[in-house]
Amino acid sequence: MDPRILELCREDARFAYEAYDFVGDAVKFTQDRLGRAADRTDPDEDRHISGAELLRGTVDLAIREFGMMAPVVFKLWGVKSTDDVGELVFKLIKVKLLSKSDRDEPNDFRDLFDLHQTLADGFALTLGDATAKRGSP
Repeated sequence: MDPRILELCREDARFAYEAYDFVGDAVKFTQDRLGRAADRTDPDEDRHISGAELLRGTVDLAIREFGMMAPVVFKLWGVKSTDDVGELVFKLIKVKLLSKSDRDEPNDFRDLFDLHQTLADGFALTLGDATAKRGSP
């Protein structure tokens, strides 16, 4: 466990340690997906990702890792909105676990979409699904 994240959790108990850790993983996941990974050969190459790109990557990684439990996991971690993801990002920047450019600001994450609805999209079960499964051999 990273002592810097532990200190963030002590300062503000709203978010679980795992939420900070996951956002750090989501940054790497999003950079990789967009071809902006930190391990690229050119050190001067821009690896920056926008708030919107990071939020999409965060959702995609959560769905990949947690499936239909993603909204529940985020709720347990205290992450309720895109604003919360932005807050986690800027707290990680504060303790130098992430970096930012001059164009980054917390408003980049402000109310971009309904986080929990987006995490749940595609996983809704309907009564018709349950009836069809019950009636099949």
